[in-house]
Amino acid sequence: MKKMMLVEDESDDAFLVKRVFERASIPCAVQIITDGDKAVEYLSDTDRIKHPLPDLILLDIKLPRRNGIEVLHWIRSQPQLDCLPVVMLTNSDEPQFIGRAYREGANSYLVKPIKFQELEQMLPVLVNYWLKVNTVE
Repeated sequence: MKKMMLVEDESDDAFLVKRVFERASIPCAVQIITDGDKAVEYLSDTDRIKHPLPDLILLDIKLPRRNGIEVLHWIRSQPQLDCLPVVMLTNSDEPQFIGRAYREGANSYLVKPIKFQELEQMLPVLVNYWLKVNTVE
């Protein structure tokens, strides 16, 4: 089974993402991490039984302790993680965040839809592409 890490501090947004996965019967284990430091700590752990590497990371920008751009920068600086697909999934459509995310190595930048129905349309397409269609080394 594929594994996805959702780095999201808003519990309502995390709940909605998990709800979409359940309703769409997406066969993917979702690990929710609530702040940037915890994401780095999880990914730094070498015990892959306890902390398996995700196949995809959905990363919010505005996170406590270490923001999403900083987490992304750290991920791209790690040789064992530098090819890991990272999709920024955030409420912010500010151009400076978008540009910086791509310069730091984001694979995609998506603004969270306001309506649940739009999220239900977006996430299955996103997951299908990154976990089924896309090829990673």
